[in-house]
Amino acid sequence: MSKHPYNRNGTKTSSFGIARRVGHDSSKFYDSRLYEGLSIPKKVIYVENEISHENLDKIYCKSSETMSEIPDSSIHLMVTSPPYNAKKEYDKDLSLNEYRQLLRNVFEETYKKLVTGGRACINIANLGRKPYIPLHSFIIEDMLDIGFFMRGEIIWNKAGSASPSTAWGSWLSASNPVLRDIHEYILVFCKDTFSRKKKGKESTIAKVEFLEYTKSVWSFSAVSARKIGHPAPFPLELPYRFIQLYTFKNDVILDPFCGSGSTCLAALKTERHFVGYDIEREYVELANQRIEKHIREPKLI
Repeated sequence: MSKHPYNRNGTKTSSFGIARRVGHDSSKFYDSRLYEGLSIPKKVIYVENEISHENLDKIYCKSSETMSEIPDSSIHLMVTSPPYNAKKEYDKDLSLNEYRQLLRNVFEETYKKLVTGGRACINIANLGRKPYIPLHSFIIEDMLDIGFFMRGEIIWNKAGSASPSTAWGSWLSASNPVLRDIHEYILVFCKDTFSRKKKGKESTIAKVEFLEYTKSVWSFSAVSARKIGHPAPFPLELPYRFIQLYTFKNDVILDPFCGSGSTCLAALKTERHFVGYDIEREYVELANQRIEKHIREPKLI
């Protein structure tokens, strides 16, 4: 019998598969040996602390390795795109191990700041070809080691706006053809449990958005670095989707690598609060200018 009382004809995991997931009992799958040691705690104490009003809706010009301005268990969602350490003008030319340690320091601090069930979404592109550096796989490994549970990953298909690269390698020859990336990864994690308490909270996502945002491949264009004024901005669409999908109205959104402030703008657009961090004064000022412009003329963002 299905474990879902509202659907007496619910399906179960079987050798034949199923066409839909309504009222589906997947306990047989999750009780299999494949999931040995991967189960989450059955009893979770939900902790959610408030951030003082004077520390909300601000971007701090400092490293997010220490976020003393906000209490533990107070952030509902982190959305960020770390610097790629690929010799861009704001990068510090770290070794791979140094780069991983920097991200780990920030994400360990993020873990402490997230509420129970809080989510973390990381946009990352892999680098190089000689050899290829799978940054996303290193981040997954480190996030799991910190204690996060992984919810999934999204492929951001940027084909419509991807650079028309002609780095073919060996043109029309099998000697050394080179793959040209038209996508980036967005990795999705959560703290302690997959669910959040919703009593008294308001979701703002529309049905058409929910149907689209729960797909594992997203297709929308990147934005011009020249137009925004930052060497690697991500489009407002990216944090907007996660905020709508994973948070309630008035929740608090964190971006520990704030850059041009797109996550903060998306938070304002969706009636959420934000906290941002960036070590470059120039980009903190840029982000604040974009935020002030949005407050004056919200329809222009």
